Amino acid sequence: MANFKVATFNINGIRSRLPALLEWLAREQPDVACLQELKAGNDVFPVEALREAGYGAVWHGQKSWNGVAILARDAEPLLSRRGLPGEPHPEQSRYIEAVVQGVVIGCLYLPNGNPQPGPKFDYKLAWFEKLIDHAGSLMEAGHPVVLAGDYNVVPTDEDIYSTRSWKKDALLQPESRECFQRLLEQGWVDAIRRLYPDKPVYTFWDYFRQHWQTNSGLRIDHLLLSPSISKQLVGGGVDLWVRDEPKASDHAPTWIELSI
Repeated sequence: MANFKVATFNINGIRSRLPALLEWLAREQPDVACLQELKAGNDVFPVEALREAGYGAVWHGQKSWNGVAILARDAEPLLSRRGLPGEPHPEQSRYIEAVVQGVVIGCLYLPNGNPQPGPKFDYKLAWFEKLIDHAGSLMEAGHPVVLAGDYNVVPTDEDIYSTRSWKKDALLQPESRECFQRLLEQGWVDAIRRLYPDKPVYTFWDYFRQHWQTNSGLRIDHLLLSPSISKQLVGGGVDLWVRDEPKASDHAPTWIELSI
């Protein structure tokens, strides 16, 4: 039985970091890679370079901001939707969904929500509600599903190096955490926390105050699994070496392996 590797990576600019992305794909060879924050319109998405690297792709771009994509190794993802049903501000490219090897893959880039309180935080919560609604529909359908992406939520205080300077940040607000918890209560399994119940695991280190060098990180990139496929979870981790490269994204790729 083969392992199926699914990764999520906020690339923070696919055009400027394409060489780093290609290096990561070649070295780690995920079967599926969910990308966020492409910061590129549909017409400049580097589909040919990715195809040469052995990856088919579907994408939902937006000039200069946001943008999500799903890559599949030696395969073409079967697109099932761009955008969430009824989402606010649908001009913002934040969700894409496709089927790869019989698994429904949802790739999402949830709004940051800062500064809060204010309209950006209201938008974050409104978008989160639409995600919860759609996730519920996916759960009811009963298909194997992975919801992967940058959720811009630190689920608990154990998922951050220190809460001291982040108390007012949208990523830690009770409303944000409550939305994430409601997702889990639908039956979704937080794969990385399932694998590492007692170990700090970080996926993001901002560019300020030597946070990478001191491992002052946050866990905001998550892979949620539907109940049936969660039983096939066999491994996972964070590709820390990517964050240590010159001019790296402030996120590191986070991945899981499923036995399918």
